[in-house]
Amino acid sequence: MRIVSGEFKGRIINPPAGLTLRPTTDMAKESLFNILGNRYDLDELSVLDLFAGTGSISYEFLSRGVQDIVCVDINAKHTSFIEKTCKELKCNQAKVVRADVFSFLKACTKSFDIIFADPPYDLKGIEQVPQLVFEKKLLNTDGVLIVEHAIETDLSKLPFFVEKRKWGKVNMSFFEL
Repeated sequence: MRIVSGEFKGRIINPPAGLTLRPTTDMAKESLFNILGNRYDLDELSVLDLFAGTGSISYEFLSRGVQDIVCVDINAKHTSFIEKTCKELKCNQAKVVRADVFSFLKACTKSFDIIFADPPYDLKGIEQVPQLVFEKKLLNTDGVLIVEHAIETDLSKLPFFVEKRKWGKVNMSFFEL
């Protein structure tokens, strides 16, 4: 896994063996960040990375200057790895939270400019992520919620859905207020 752009461009991140994850592909990350970079000045935004896994998306945000990011994952190995990698990158602005994402969203009182969610593709109840984000008013005005999901998952009927993008096997649905 590598960081595709920004301050840490080309940096190889080696997650420990035994993590059962599906990191977002480099092509999808590059395409996603081209969209976000054309729309936002990333160093001024607050970001929430849900189901953070290896932290791949968080490192891309940090590499591009984001100063306020919260990474949430329930797996202790994942959160430990993200904390270790952030220390190696000297990125103290990342807050890593070990929690169930649904419980975190229900209790969260902070709002964000960008919320990225990459749940396991076979997760039941994925539609609850956008529902909770908008119900709890966790997305700032002009912000965006991006949910990565399997091709079989259709989130287009949910409120605030804007569009779906596809890069290879990676599918992302975008939501806005």
